[in-house]
Amino acid sequence: MENVYLAIVLAPLIGAIVAGFFGKTIGRAGAHWVANIGVAISFVLSLVVFKHIIIDGAAPFDGTVYTWMVTDGIRFQVGFLIDELTAVMLLVVTFVSFMVHIYTIGYMQDDDGYQRFFSYISLFTFSMLMLVMSNNFLQLFFGWEAVGLVSYLLIGFWYKKESAIYANLKAFLVNRVGDFGFLLGIAAVLMYFNTLDYAEVFQAAPAMANLTIEVLPGTQWSLMTVICILLFIGAMGKSAQMPLHVWLPDSMEGPTPISALIHAATMVTAGIFMVARMSPLYELSETALSVVLIIGALTAFLMGLLGIVQNDIKRVVAYSTLSQLGYMTVALGASAYAAGIFHLLTHAAFKALLFLAAGSVIIAMHHEQDIRKMGNMKKYMPVTWICMLIGSVALIGVPPFAGFFSKDAIISAVHHSHIWGAGFAYIMVVLGVFITAFYSFRMYFLVFHTQERMDEHTKEHLRESPKVVTVPLILLAIPSVLAGMFFVMPMLFEGLFGNAIHVAPEHNVLGEIGEHYTGVMSYIAHGVLELPFWLALAGVGSAWYLYVKRPELPEMFKNKMLWLYNLLVRKYGFDEFNDFFFAGGARGIGKSFWNIGDVKLIDGLLVNGTARTVGWLASKFRHIQTGYLYHYAFAMIIGLVGLVLLFVNQAP
Repeated sequence: MENVYLAIVLAPLIGAIVAGFFGKTIGRAGAHWVANIGVAISFVLSLVVFKHIIIDGAAPFDGTVYTWMVTDGIRFQVGFLIDELTAVMLLVVTFVSFMVHIYTIGYMQDDDGYQRFFSYISLFTFSMLMLVMSNNFLQLFFGWEAVGLVSYLLIGFWYKKESAIYANLKAFLVNRVGDFGFLLGIAAVLMYFNTLDYAEVFQAAPAMANLTIEVLPGTQWSLMTVICILLFIGAMGKSAQMPLHVWLPDSMEGPTPISALIHAATMVTAGIFMVARMSPLYELSETALSVVLIIGALTAFLMGLLGIVQNDIKRVVAYSTLSQLGYMTVALGASAYAAGIFHLLTHAAFKALLFLAAGSVIIAMHHEQDIRKMGNMKKYMPVTWICMLIGSVALIGVPPFAGFFSKDAIISAVHHSHIWGAGFAYIMVVLGVFITAFYSFRMYFLVFHTQERMDEHTKEHLRESPKVVTVPLILLAIPSVLAGMFFVMPMLFEGLFGNAIHVAPEHNVLGEIGEHYTGVMSYIAHGVLELPFWLALAGVGSAWYLYVKRPELPEMFKNKMLWLYNLLVRKYGFDEFNDFFFAGGARGIGKSFWNIGDVKLIDGLLVNGTARTVGWLASKFRHIQTGYLYHYAFAMIIGLVGLVLLFVNQAP
């Protein structure tokens, strides 16, 4: 199986290299064939691994592929850990990536950077696979930074657009903040455990659970708390948790396929996966779990509110991603790691579906993204319409669609949790259900069911997207409906993850919940009687009433609650804060270094200053060169006299 594991990561890497370096030689068709075949191989082999580990129950693999360096007894290695958690993540990443690769053929067909785009998305897939398959912190950090680098390239893919340049710079800078904390956390692991290997760190962690360190003079902090919070700061950047969330909505500047890939299966899920992988450490610090819980709850609620005032179809879906990532983070903070990964799996399917359906609408609208200029598109795009409906219903959590099972599990887990902050988190995630349903169906009704608001030229050319676009939508719609029913019992209550996820007995909220369920139907029967289900229906009803039945009301509410509307449109001021203190501050420091260091010091003093000094000295010394022989003879005599006096003075 070791060769299978290698092939999973190398296949998309080879596709990326061939499409990137030989794209002009093999042409557009050659580029998409080699990239798609590479990811298809990874997907098929991931199915093999899933069967081997999950279905057949084979023992996990933990082995070294390559030793990079050994110093002072510490081994820096590339290695694979293939267990139940890895098997699930491999399936999610490769399936969604494969669907996005196929979809890209239709979406990017007229783009000049066609081969370059396929190279980038294959490299993105390779980077994420290296991250989820790692068995040590060094390789984890490599994959972590690699997905960040490729996301920078993809968000700014249309590099001639100023907004795209700003967006990829913003993503890069914000993630540097998170990655600084992440790197400090890894450094702390290396310092105190003297190893970067997961298995060795997890084995030694319980013995160090009560160890304290002096972070500030005179203050003692739990080592586990410090390590876990530092690692979580990295997750806050990658998985866009407040306040390091500001880059994710702007990532919409990239082409729609990469929006789907970033939001559904790669970069933003890296932080969720990392915390779940580090569960043996987080279970030793309730303080760290509380931090995770509260940050996730705030993100789930506050970012959902912002989705209500968005008019760009991709940004509405983007803010739903932020909110759903908050739900996953809440699950991690409640020690319901399995529920968080379960929601990651279902969310990957329906969020990729929503993004790609939004992209299908954008293609039909000739790249118009304002939902206020759409309407009644059900008439022109029936396949996209039904796929968007399936994705929206799955997102808001209506049974038996996938999102119902995973979101309901998270809400129940938080309700049963005794970790500090769980009560607050429960209120936030329950209110978030109504908000999610409201903004999701606001978008859905405005795009597909209200009166037509597009211009006549656009209306004349409206038609369903080609099959290369709609087939991936249909294939993603299937798990958006069925994945919850198939995985809810094994993942949450039957121990599918085995020893890959560790939960302390006192934190085992999923175990408590599982005592009440005997199967999928009992889960559904219980769920439809709970408050979240009815709040979801209320959100849909409210959206229908305000945007279909009484479309004049939203404008009236906006005028009466203008302060709240402006607060939401300004995104609580986070962008202004980022621009002034962070991005603006970074640019200001850069300009200061440029003006003082480069222009004045290096150019002004060292380079130009040296040249001017030499020029000035030359202008003075050249007057000595008169051309008269007696002047030179006189100078020689003076020099000779000076030498004689020098030797005379030195003589004994």
